[in-house]
Amino acid sequence: MSAIALADLAVHLRPEDNVAVAARRIDAGVSVQVNGSTISVARTIGMGHKMALKPIRAGEAIYKYGQIIGFAGRDIAAGEHVHVHNVKADAFERDYAFCRDCPPPPAQAEPRYFQGYDRGDGRFGTRNYVAIISTVNCSASTSKYVSDRIRASGLLQQFPNVDGVVAITHKAGCAMQYDGSDHRQLDRTLAGFARHPNVAAYILIGLGCETGQAMHLIEGEGLIQLDGSKKKPLVLSIQESGGIGKTVEAGVKAVAGLLPQVNDIKRTKLPASKIILGTNCGGSDGNSGVTANPALGIASDLLVAQGGASILGETPEIYGAEHLLTRRAVSRAVGEKLVERIKWWEWYTGIFGAEINNNPSPGNKDGGLTTIYEKSLGAIAKGGSTALVDVVHYAEPVQAKGLVVMDTPGYDPVSMTGIVAGGANVLVFTTGRGSVFGCKPAPSIKVATNSPLYQHMSDDMDINAGAILEGTPVEAVGRQIFEEILAVASGKKTKSEQNGVGEEEFAPWSIGPTL
Repeated sequence: MSAIALADLAVHLRPEDNVAVAARRIDAGVSVQVNGSTISVARTIGMGHKMALKPIRAGEAIYKYGQIIGFAGRDIAAGEHVHVHNVKADAFERDYAFCRDCPPPPAQAEPRYFQGYDRGDGRFGTRNYVAIISTVNCSASTSKYVSDRIRASGLLQQFPNVDGVVAITHKAGCAMQYDGSDHRQLDRTLAGFARHPNVAAYILIGLGCETGQAMHLIEGEGLIQLDGSKKKPLVLSIQESGGIGKTVEAGVKAVAGLLPQVNDIKRTKLPASKIILGTNCGGSDGNSGVTANPALGIASDLLVAQGGASILGETPEIYGAEHLLTRRAVSRAVGEKLVERIKWWEWYTGIFGAEINNNPSPGNKDGGLTTIYEKSLGAIAKGGSTALVDVVHYAEPVQAKGLVVMDTPGYDPVSMTGIVAGGANVLVFTTGRGSVFGCKPAPSIKVATNSPLYQHMSDDMDINAGAILEGTPVEAVGRQIFEEILAVASGKKTKSEQNGVGEEEFAPWSIGPTL
């Protein structure tokens, strides 16, 4: 059998890389032409997995993206499968080189627009929801009953400009230190959804005796009605109302009263600078950093060139690649904020006897990801190439324009909950294994990293970045994602919205003990 050119089988990302990523399954016994020589594949290598292009000695660094992704745990022969069985994630020093490679502001682009909602108070939405926000898990079912009753009544059919009524429920709200870090973070998250640009009106429902008191939330976060009245929002207490049934009746009446004014809000032409993009990758595979994430990075750059904001989260999936972001920081202070968060995560995981390298899940590893370094290097590609302008805490409102890092866990629902609370009005979620994530009130665009996934889960995937493995330029797919962002911001329904996904995924991050 004649040797097959490497480019026909795998992606060699950088000249200095000593591994290549399989673009499709490579069977055992195949001969591959690499830089004028021929290597033989000893065992079958799955799509997204790595193949050694030359012998790698035990302890020698393994390079992908031109960066260290781990170290050989033993001698690795050319043509051998490179994965968890022969790779270690040893610690290594990173040169943060603050601001050294900070790029100039992007050239002014031809203005682009979308049809969105101007709330008249500095908020610009892509959807038009009424929210029922539960302050504690004890009122979660009651909040859900209110939204279910409204939907079942057929009332929403009378208000075509209302995207829906969504119950924001969760498992927290009590058994935490009063006014402690968890309490304040939960308040910040709930407030972020209450004043989210895609929420036109809301009510609060609590039990009555919880630690997370509604008045603590309202006064601490300065919540007011979103109708311009400057009044405090309506709070229903199950205990004060006389039980679940009476609270549901009062909640249905209150929401019904809000629907006409919400329906009166119409879409209008808005500049793309009003979009705050939330990015996330979940169910990642070895091609996430080769196809979907770099393409999303192109879309992020295009949005930033319009004056918009793009949020990169999942700090544990920045770990090991943070030095590439600190180089792009607009100031040393911004770079040091990111390093401080990285150090905090080292401390945080350490007190529980955990390792950040535990982050790649079994599914990630089945898809070809070997170490957290490799996963992180692929994950940060979502942030494109523009300057890092700010680093914010979980669920903190994003005020800056440009690329912003938000400190979130890697777990998708928790990460995206914080990003949406920070103001993201459109989400793009990349996946190689098949995540079906959605998060109302923000629409979530799914991007598949490979064509087999896109075809297999066509009812859940919006864009196929697997076309990159078949010859489509990354830039072309990036522009496709950008155009999809504008279309979805203007009202086009994503697959997750068509499937009704997004009401159960609200998952605030709890960092402290349950008392």
